[in-house]
Amino acid sequence: MKGTGLFFWLCKYVFIGPWLRLVFRPKLRGTQHSPETGAAVFASNHLSFSDSVFLMIVVKRHITFLAKAEYFNSPGIKGFFTKWFFKAIGQVAIDRSSGSAATAALDTGLRVLNRGDFLGIYPEGTRSPDGRLYRGKTGVARMVLQSNTPVIPVVMVNTDKIQPIGSKWPKIMRVGIQFGEPLDFSRYEGMAGDRLVERAVTDEIMATLARMSGQEYVDVYAAGVKSGAVKARPARRATNAAAEEDEDLL
Repeated sequence: MKGTGLFFWLCKYVFIGPWLRLVFRPKLRGTQHSPETGAAVFASNHLSFSDSVFLMIVVKRHITFLAKAEYFNSPGIKGFFTKWFFKAIGQVAIDRSSGSAATAALDTGLRVLNRGDFLGIYPEGTRSPDGRLYRGKTGVARMVLQSNTPVIPVVMVNTDKIQPIGSKWPKIMRVGIQFGEPLDFSRYEGMAGDRLVERAVTDEIMATLARMSGQEYVDVYAAGVKSGAVKARPARRATNAAAEEDEDLL
């Protein structure tokens, strides 16, 4: 229970967890792949705001998620309670406004891993705008390589239908969560900071998520599609040329 507060455990086992389990009846696969001890990175596809909450209630140990800073600085009463809730359950804000801010966020993630805890991250960097799986950002690879930590691939199912983007109230239907076999990247030990290696590690994680989920993979960043800066086209994998220019960590 180190690094977590009483409120988290009350939410998980008293206030929130039992009710969510009763209403949404999570269908779990591969739970044996969640380590009982030691650090691990849980890398998941990202379909809904509720992904972190569902994952939190089904994993026995505490998971610290790197959550976007907007959840912590939104105005008004709703913003206040959102910030309070995320902090209370041990989530950490990440600022993606600059390269230095992203590096600071990675340092925070590394501290979580170095103390032997679970870290949850969405490599796409934001929710999928259309249910497809988008290009992963390489921050996950850098943390994995620097900490020599295994990656547990996680696939969320139906969360985009339960709580579509923009919806205020969830729909009642069954949620699915699948855990894959741990991915070991120890063969790249000492190579953190190499863009080609970090891109290769990230692409392997995303390929695993695509295979597990059956989602169509699109080799552009989801944030660019949301902003209208790029047009999404299906693609297989990032090229080495793209990796050489890849500096988008989170």
